[in-house]
Amino acid sequence: MNISFELYKVFYHVAKSLSFSAAARELFISQSAVSQNIKALEEQLGCSLFSRHTKQVRLTREGEVLFQHIEQAYLAIKTAERTLDEMRTLARGEVRLGATDTICKHFLLHPFQHFSQLYPQLKLRVTNTTSPGCLDLLSRGLVDLAVIHLPEKELPANLQAVPLQELNYGFIAGPQYRQLQGQTLTLEEIVTYPLLLLEKATTTRNLLDQLLAAHNLSVQPEIESGSIDLLVELTKIGLGLTFLPLAYVQAELASGQVFLLPLELELPRRHLGVVTRSDFPLPLAAGKFMELLIFAAADTEPAEQLPT
Repeated sequence: MNISFELYKVFYHVAKSLSFSAAARELFISQSAVSQNIKALEEQLGCSLFSRHTKQVRLTREGEVLFQHIEQAYLAIKTAERTLDEMRTLARGEVRLGATDTICKHFLLHPFQHFSQLYPQLKLRVTNTTSPGCLDLLSRGLVDLAVIHLPEKELPANLQAVPLQELNYGFIAGPQYRQLQGQTLTLEEIVTYPLLLLEKATTTRNLLDQLLAAHNLSVQPEIESGSIDLLVELTKIGLGLTFLPLAYVQAELASGQVFLLPLELELPRRHLGVVTRSDFPLPLAAGKFMELLIFAAADTEPAEQLPT
């Protein structure tokens, strides 16, 4: 059967009120139009749905069975419509975000705070994983947007990126390697020291491995970790040198807990960026959060200060 929802809607209102005239008023149509719709529905279903005796209207057994199902379906549809309207007006909803824990700590805290102040009724759901892992979640539709270290290679055709902040990389060391401070080192010299590196499934590690391979070098790290914060702590206690985006160790560099090792060659740069699907509309709430990210990167405040 391919029966119009409009017929079921008319049936729902008549069955609910047991009155053709009341249903007509509720639907803003004539009573004769209500009768015609019910007749059309009965003909298509092949059974009577109402028994009419003088002015009294009752559901037949078939009508009762149909109403039990139609009531649930109709109310579910109306609930869905209200939910979508609330999402459209930002009265409810959530932002599903993928990002590394380090990016959350060093870049996203202020946007998180600002978003919560502007839209307290909206929820933030953050999944922490590597930058490649975030892209995988985005491609599978499990997050709305990903804030990552953008890879050098092109993204898949269904993904699009907006650069937010340029990242400078470098090797850093702790006080135990103070004898190296002020020296300009080569990559060949760097790899002779214990190295504390991110895991291979990270953009930063891929960048370093490509750099070393371009100079016919390879490395066996002393320690591998998925956490930049842990590598910084291990560097501070002298377990080796580490390679990472310098934006994440500004406080440690300023306090002298670690220091930057100058190199003979200029290291490549990358960008922190936000990635979304190009083949799927960005939910309104996620779009508002993306606006805050762009303003945060530009170090400006968004024009709207209150929820709309």
